[in-house]
Amino acid sequence: MCARRQIVSTALMVVLVLIGEWSIADPETSPTGNAAYLAEIKQWRKDRESALAAKNGWLTVAGLFFLKPGRNTFGSLSSNDVVLPPSVPARAGWFDVRQGRVFGQLEPGVRATFNEKPVQSGVEVELKDADDLGGKDALVLGPLKLFVHMSGERLAIRLLNEESALRKGFTNLNWFPIDEAYRVVAHFVPFESPKSVEVPNIIGDVERYTSPGTLIFTVQDREYRLEPFQVGKAEAARFFIVFKDLTSGKETYGAARFVYAKLPQAGTTVIDFNRAYNPPCAYNSFTTCPLPLPPNRLNVRILAGERRYLPHAQPDRRSK
Repeated sequence: MCARRQIVSTALMVVLVLIGEWSIADPETSPTGNAAYLAEIKQWRKDRESALAAKNGWLTVAGLFFLKPGRNTFGSLSSNDVVLPPSVPARAGWFDVRQGRVFGQLEPGVRATFNEKPVQSGVEVELKDADDLGGKDALVLGPLKLFVHMSGERLAIRLLNEESALRKGFTNLNWFPIDEAYRVVAHFVPFESPKSVEVPNIIGDVERYTSPGTLIFTVQDREYRLEPFQVGKAEAARFFIVFKDLTSGKETYGAARFVYAKLPQAGTTVIDFNRAYNPPCAYNSFTTCPLPLPPNRLNVRILAGERRYLPHAQPDRRSK
């Protein structure tokens, strides 16, 4: 897409927003000069939506409970420290926090599994810091999964519920039209040495990442910069970019959007903003998402990727 056409497209979007005619362009019919690329992005979007709404997806996160030292009870009774849905016994068990470690026990007669094995009453299991969606070291009670989550330095129990109202009420995601003008080549300028950065998350805790340098790219004939985080190990290593732009809080989610990029080859990589997506906290108040650092707040409207999502109301099961 030429620069003139992009300027006209951007101006039209501004007019539509100002007069209140909020219409979602259909990516199925959006113009592109590359049919294979169009099909690739459409498939990626379908896969993302399926993953989001899966039985272990972000829409199943149904509670976040910060733990205190010592015993933290769990069950459906409201006096518990970790309050679970009514399908769970009133007093189901407890988590014991000792020297930064979390151990769990069940009350007599309560059935659960831990790492796919039945848990016996009176037998203690240790729940270690799991991945974001409890792929291991999780206590499972029917459709519920309980596991340790770290928000900064704070220990918490994250609750997943396959039958959550948020998952059942989910419809679909909204996207900007696919536009190859937002698939940009970025030049990578490394720091003298990778720097450790402290990144606040949406509930005020501090996460730690490593930033290896700066990505420099051009959008709408102007140069911009982003500082990525390097995540993953060995062949899975890649750049993770947390950014805001002038659509944030209007057409797109206000806190941030995420996008990944491959590690640079010969000093360059590609940032494809058509793959920019909302963080979990755009849908779910029980999640803890990193916020963009000042260098990653772009003074341009990135009219690509995922638009704002308005989640259904949900009860607040995030205890502080």
